[in-house]
Amino acid sequence: MTKAVWNVDKSHSTLEFSVKHMMISKVKGAFTDFEATVEADPTDLTDAKIEFTVNLNSIDTRNEDRDNHLRSNDFFDIENHPKMTFVATDIKKKSDDEYNVTGDLSIRGVTKTVTFEVEMEGVHKDPWGNEVAGFSGSTKINRKDFGLVWNAALETGGVLVGEEVKINIEIEAHKQA
Repeated sequence: MTKAVWNVDKSHSTLEFSVKHMMISKVKGAFTDFEATVEADPTDLTDAKIEFTVNLNSIDTRNEDRDNHLRSNDFFDIENHPKMTFVATDIKKKSDDEYNVTGDLSIRGVTKTVTFEVEMEGVHKDPWGNEVAGFSGSTKINRKDFGLVWNAALETGGVLVGEEVKINIEIEAHKQA
């Protein structure tokens, strides 16, 4: 295959996260509005161009009060920082279909280097003859590294919100004609 532009199909893609709550359970959520630029040969991602932009206002944890708190200055401060971005800077092949995709993640005006473990799920033609590729990725970040420091102490010890955030991405992309 050759390098091509791939358009992310948002209706078949997800950007989700989870974080510990009260030291005993996990709260999960998703961002429903994001854009991506992927220019790649899906059989060899090592020279791919990958950029993501996420509209932080699209956060959905299935609880409106919590979502509004996450949008506030205590967390994302979307009034001043409405977007989260990721730009790949280095891609290393681990196996035939696994990669470490390292890049600059920017949240709330802070940029840090993070690495996603990415798996190329495959390429197929859909019933209309279009080439479609699938990718899965995951990483962990410390939210405090990005200025997301709000928390509350629990009466029994510990804190309300964990520091480690797990991010999972499932992408279906269509080759641009």
